Amino acid sequence: MYKPISQPSKSEAYAWVKPDDKLQMSDHFSSLLFGGSISNTILELVTLIAPLVAMFFFGDALNVKISMPFSELALYFIVCSVVRRVYNAYLEAVYFSFPSKRTQPPKEHLLKQEKDLCGRDIAQLKLLHFHDKLTILSQFALNFALYFYLPGYYPADEEQPLSFQERFGKLVLNHYVMSFGMYWAHRSLHDIQFLWKHIHSIHHYAKHPLSRNTYEDHWFDNFLNAFVGHVFAQILVPLDRPTFWFSRIFRILESLEKHSGVSCGFNLAHSAQQWLPFAQMPHHHDWHHEGFKGSNYTFTSIGGIWDCIFGTRKSGRHTANKCAAATRHDMDEVLKGRANPSPFNPMLPLVGLLALVVLKLNGYLLY
Repeated sequence: MYKPISQPSKSEAYAWVKPDDKLQMSDHFSSLLFGGSISNTILELVTLIAPLVAMFFFGDALNVKISMPFSELALYFIVCSVVRRVYNAYLEAVYFSFPSKRTQPPKEHLLKQEKDLCGRDIAQLKLLHFHDKLTILSQFALNFALYFYLPGYYPADEEQPLSFQERFGKLVLNHYVMSFGMYWAHRSLHDIQFLWKHIHSIHHYAKHPLSRNTYEDHWFDNFLNAFVGHVFAQILVPLDRPTFWFSRIFRILESLEKHSGVSCGFNLAHSAQQWLPFAQMPHHHDWHHEGFKGSNYTFTSIGGIWDCIFGTRKSGRHTANKCAAATRHDMDEVLKGRANPSPFNPMLPLVGLLALVVLKLNGYLLY
């Protein structure tokens, strides 16, 4: 919780300081029990408890063949929720405890009156609050529709477990397929004016992102990412049960980190994947959020290779923290000097990806 030092004029910037009064745990952004909205937190708890109530009444009748047990699915969503809250608290603690690790310098956070630390005004926050509710409900519906109508999407144990090498290879391939779909979905949300104006611009209210901004989107934005990213990738390159668990937890960490406002060794997921060719770090996505200065670049999530292949790579604030998280390709002046890509309908690759999914579901792709 922060408040302005004084009441500035509309044209005057202001700074934020810690309040003098003693805060309770429920007042703090890092509270593990409550989010910024009690109503949204209660709604999330209801969606987590509902499967447990269903298990009490229907038991094993809810299980789907070739899928993980319904009880494990319920546990999976609880674990994911806890990981998001705990890791968000960790990343924001890093942000406020280690100012030298921040991607953007303090002058970038000089905001106008009545805006929060991330750059959103009251009206924008109210709209995000509404879409948070729709995101919780739409994700709940999608997740359980996948369980009951797409058997095997949430994988059961295999009779012959894969070797470590097979699991690792499929994990990398799955993540690149996932990031391919999310790359073109993300780029579509920027390039197609209707999608930008009515959907994705809401997420970009945050010019100075923190991990709390990760899922603060239009509900359809989150739904689209889940569908063309996670769903398509799991259909085309299915992961076994333990790898699926690892992949989803890793993705939560990666998503929170790229909005964290810090780019350093404290970012566990990004540090672990920094060895990948053309790896992308939080300072790339931070630059992307700064609006006109970089929003037409760095659309990729995991890996970063698609930005390089399709000409949208931008090094961003790679010099932050004395280049502590800069990659080898950040230092490449050729990549930094690329112009905006030529006009192209970014929906076409998604149509192609959807066609592959349809073929796979109908048995035409046997790999």
